Amino acid sequence: MSTMENPENIVWHKCSVEKLDRQQLLKQKGCVIWITGLSGSGKSTVACALSQGLHMRGRLTYILDGDNIRHGLNRDLSFKAEDRAENIRRIAEVAKLFADAGVICIASLISPYGKDRDACRALFPEGDFIEVYMDVPLHVCENRDPKGLYKLARAGKIKGFTGVDDPYEPPLKCEIVLQQKGTDCVTPGEMAETVISYLEEKGYLQA
Repeated sequence: MSTMENPENIVWHKCSVEKLDRQQLLKQKGCVIWITGLSGSGKSTVACALSQGLHMRGRLTYILDGDNIRHGLNRDLSFKAEDRAENIRRIAEVAKLFADAGVICIASLISPYGKDRDACRALFPEGDFIEVYMDVPLHVCENRDPKGLYKLARAGKIKGFTGVDDPYEPPLKCEIVLQQKGTDCVTPGEMAETVISYLEEKGYLQA
């Protein structure tokens, strides 16, 4: 689906409904996979790889990408602390609707503050909020800088940028940590498989 066809500019993937009968859909257990980390940590790439991997296993998924949602659903919000909290709250509420419908919803966004992520977790039944922390050092993210945002932040052209002049609070009790440090380069596909293994272990992929 192109962005012209998608007024909310939400990135999404779903498996073919023809492959799943109604009874199978009703039996599916939904959840939200909340991928958090610095800009440039690979959140969106892992989210897409995860969605594709789950698609291959016959599961319906939906990706809520933080950047794209700010162009649609949350375009009225700034990057001030209170608006960031509201941004996260809205995304969590949308993710909960998908999870309630039996869809595995993948939310990919920086979500820098622990209290905001904890508030999201409180919306879900125990176990249905799966926090995935992209543990990638700032210097690695800054060297990647795929959108040139770190360069703008260092030049003072962007204020309140997470990791530069605004803090990022790493999760203290997340379900999954995906690390990429030094020369240890784990592919997005391998990271996605780590998450899929967790979902299998917890029974989310059972028909």
